[in-house]
Amino acid sequence: MPTLIELKDGVCRGAEDAFTHVADDQDMATGDVIVSLARFQSEGDGLLSEGRRVGVRLKAEEEAEVLAYDLPRLAVVALDFPKYRDGRAYTNARLLRERFKFAGQVRAVGDVLREQAGFMVRVGFDAFEPADDASANEWQAAARRYRHVYQRSADGRAPAFAEREA
Repeated sequence: MPTLIELKDGVCRGAEDAFTHVADDQDMATGDVIVSLARFQSEGDGLLSEGRRVGVRLKAEEEAEVLAYDLPRLAVVALDFPKYRDGRAYTNARLLRERFKFAGQVRAVGDVLREQAGFMVRVGFDAFEPADDASANEWQAAARRYRHVYQRSADGRAPAFAEREA
């Protein structure tokens, strides 16, 4: 089971994962689950009607827009990084937070490395399943490595030019 690191109030902490990742070829688990987009589209209404919390795992090539209607019913959107250098999940995270105002958890899964932490936090990720066995303290340090940022983003930090003007 992967380690889960959650970001709350600017602090990274290790957390117990209440969700079970269920592959398309597995029987449905009990309790809260994260399923693929395809499985959610075929079984999502049934899962939600059972009163459980449901999350959807989006592959890098799947777009967040397909979930726009269902987002208020979802607890988690897990965005997959098939390789650490594949940045399509960053776009989906920012769209979820800024365009669709998704208030649930945006989780990074797959080839997720702590060197990416600062960028992930900027675009709206608030949970991570690290592939590099990094601790929550290491993620905290990586997420806040740079004091200044140079453009606005989903994290609401003021860019350097705005700090200079103030």
